[in-house]
Amino acid sequence: MINSKSLVLSVLLLCLLCGFKLEVSGKSILDQDSVSFPDKVHLMPTAKPDRIILNLAANPLEAVGINWRTAASESTSFLQFAVATAGPAFSKKAETVTATTSYLETQQDDEPVIRAHYHEVDLTGLTPGQTYVYRVGSDKVWSEWFQFKMPKKDGPVSLFYFGDAQNDVSSKWSRVIREACFQFPRVDFMLYAGDLINYEDADFEWGGWFEAGSFVHASVPVMMTPGNHEYAKGVILSKHWKPQFNLPENGPEGLEEMAYEVNYPDLKVISLDAEQIDEIPAQKMAQVKWLREILEKNPKKWTIITFHYPIYSTKPNRINEDMLAYIKPVLEEYKVDMVLQGHDHAYARGRVTSKNGKELLGEGPMYVVSVSGPKMYDIGDDPWMDRRAYMTQLFQWINIGGDQLEYQALTATGELYDAFILQKDEQGKNTLINHIPATKERVGDNNP
Repeated sequence: MINSKSLVLSVLLLCLLCGFKLEVSGKSILDQDSVSFPDKVHLMPTAKPDRIILNLAANPLEAVGINWRTAASESTSFLQFAVATAGPAFSKKAETVTATTSYLETQQDDEPVIRAHYHEVDLTGLTPGQTYVYRVGSDKVWSEWFQFKMPKKDGPVSLFYFGDAQNDVSSKWSRVIREACFQFPRVDFMLYAGDLINYEDADFEWGGWFEAGSFVHASVPVMMTPGNHEYAKGVILSKHWKPQFNLPENGPEGLEEMAYEVNYPDLKVISLDAEQIDEIPAQKMAQVKWLREILEKNPKKWTIITFHYPIYSTKPNRINEDMLAYIKPVLEEYKVDMVLQGHDHAYARGRVTSKNGKELLGEGPMYVVSVSGPKMYDIGDDPWMDRRAYMTQLFQWINIGGDQLEYQALTATGELYDAFILQKDEQGKNTLINHIPATKERVGDNNP
């Protein structure tokens, strides 16, 4: 019987024979105590591109960003792309683009020092409604060809929304994103409301997140807002954030790729950096000013905003004072339609607004707090909650077209747990039409 050490060494030898150089601290992993991480060998950088991801661009009808990682030995990498065809002839017409490359060295806790190159390409001038294929790498080794479809100019926009993944991502969160794809095979983009992983510079955790998303992240554009777990103490953003993602840089100065906006024909999606709102007064006020400016000139029929710390928390006795004092009034003043949040590791949604110093239920923005990973907190029982859930992993599907926003929240097993429609009239006012299933709320201690 082959023991684990022999198996690891066999895998490493095979990688070397195939031309893949596994690197830790700039040396071949064979020079390190690799048997200390036998289940993480597949997360090490090699010559073959990994962690491939499509990123949502500021103009998502005509552009995407694409990122990937290789070993530090691969200082130059390329992207080839073409219009998709029904047969294999597309590869003969593929255009080649040289990637912008950055070097990253990280180490956290008991993980080894890992050095890698991250590569990115902005594909612009794409055609709305067109399907494209691409691959990344070099003549030494290429990835497989991935395929993605650009949204149409006049079509509805659909998305997945995931609350915190954070813990046991590859083992217990992966089923959620995969169930989402089984239930709704095609969406225009995916949105993460922060805390994608638990420790900001834990490379193996980031590897688990990419492993869980696998080809889905490489085929559907993704946007994310940073959570507190993407930051180290002292409000230091994860070293991985900017090299491995390629997000819009149209936000306040110093908050590029954390606070930004994305614009579809009838929909504006805005990310705010809640951690910096909470911790840094200057960046808080910069985001408030920027948010007011873009909402003042907002011609879009629908507006969705995402940030990590909830305006209204689901966890008992938790209050995010800066979000309430500085962000909530702006959302109400400019009649934002929906706010997608994380952090509290439970589920609730409802509409709240302020009038004459009092909170009025059933009007104002639709606030949603959700969790997609396995870490769970207690849940309160507050008047604003139209539907809530405890000890439940969920994902949300949202579809926006014309005067209607359709929303469904499903459990990790694919069960419909919550649903509603927002119907917008000619004056821009939303009417809520609930379609809550008859199933009992999952709020007791005996939820399976």
